[in-house]
Amino acid sequence: MLGADYEAIRLTLDDDAEGEVVATLVRRPCPGSRRAVLYIHGFVDYFFQTHLADFYVERGYSFYALDLRKYGRSLLDHQTPNFAHSMSDYFPEIDEAVRLIREDNDTLLVNGHSTGGLVAALWADRVRGQGLVDGLFLNSPFLELNVPTGVRRTLAPVVRALAKGRPKMAVPAGVSRSYVHSIHRDHDGEWDFDLTWKPAEGFGVRLGWLAAIIKAQRQVKAGLDIDVPVLVMASTTTVRGRNGDYSNGDGVLNADDIARWSTRLGRHVTCVRVESGLHDLVLSAAPVRAKVFEELDRWLTAYL
Repeated sequence: MLGADYEAIRLTLDDDAEGEVVATLVRRPCPGSRRAVLYIHGFVDYFFQTHLADFYVERGYSFYALDLRKYGRSLLDHQTPNFAHSMSDYFPEIDEAVRLIREDNDTLLVNGHSTGGLVAALWADRVRGQGLVDGLFLNSPFLELNVPTGVRRTLAPVVRALAKGRPKMAVPAGVSRSYVHSIHRDHDGEWDFDLTWKPAEGFGVRLGWLAAIIKAQRQVKAGLDIDVPVLVMASTTTVRGRNGDYSNGDGVLNADDIARWSTRLGRHVTCVRVESGLHDLVLSAAPVRAKVFEELDRWLTAYL
């Protein structure tokens, strides 16, 4: 549950093949400020990181977060959780959120995590030259599949072909149960979040969504031209296997791949590697997330 300082605004969007579609814009204002940040969550996720909002508000930013369509507060009973045919499916709610935010603010930072980082990068590239966004902070953006190169090359054409006929077919992949257990307070972590919206077993990865991710990542690899400063942060360590130390590295994505492909986002990219950072870096252990916030604060001071 969010505190009394927060307001949730429902955004009504065009219906899709499953019916009614909504998104949710969470707002926590910073009185007197004309600067804002828009947070976009990752896959099998939603906004619950109120300490992240605290960080921004303390630095004079009004905080906004989107629960994208079919996620978290926006998930409706008739919908396939977290499903999309294209990462551009999310552009309408980002456009509307930015329109609302820009009514009261002169400066806007977009902060995307994981899949939200991939979506934010593609959106920022699409709106370049329009003056809608002033900077991007991407927390472990999903710039590459976390599978061996050989598997990736074989997988992509197969997924594309199968997704055409069976886009909602589930495939054996998803958020690692070990990762979710490493962050939830009922297990090995310190964070409280709704396990119906962010379940340890995930919602299943569907072929259409995976094909959309592969297409979006191909766009990044071909090179984007984001025209504002970009900060990318990733862990120094990738964790693999059930017996890995999920308290000291990224247990979802390959951190080296994030750093590698970050250079394709635009001409002004800063990449920071965080020792012992988790996949969601701001959910890392207290000393680690203090380093994350220190680096973010330094970058904000320099560029925004």
